[in-house]
Amino acid sequence: MRTVDFGELTRVLQTSISPVALISGIGLLLLSMTNRLGRTTDRARLLKAAIDRSGPAEGERFVIQIRILYRRSQILRLAITLCATSILFVSILIILLFAVSTLGWNLHYAVLLLFILSLASLVGSLLFFIQDLTLALRALKHEVGEHLFPEK
Repeated sequence: MRTVDFGELTRVLQTSISPVALISGIGLLLLSMTNRLGRTTDRARLLKAAIDRSGPAEGERFVIQIRILYRRSQILRLAITLCATSILFVSILIILLFAVSTLGWNLHYAVLLLFILSLASLVGSLLFFIQDLTLALRALKHEVGEHLFPEK
């Protein structure tokens, strides 16, 4: 094991700050997504209770909403999984940066690959997040459309 001087260690820590900031930003996205998942789950439970209290015609309208909420939950689960995967890749990236700098290991391609995988996971997560937002707006239009767009 080679010795590391203080100046080199400082440079390694400075190099690690960018990925740590990336983890912080992705963490905020993850928080937003988990909050949305919680809201869709709670709303589906409320609609299930409303079905139990309603008649068949009104119940069918609630069933349609529950199906949309379930689909949204599936999409959000994918977005959350990809977001968490992105954080995992960045965390491993930070460990490898330390290994490259302190141990002298030649892992430059692994570092590059992890960075690319992290960003690809983040992009995938954001695409699913946008899909959820689109579906939420479509569901709102379905639910209250007659009030938003009254027939003339």
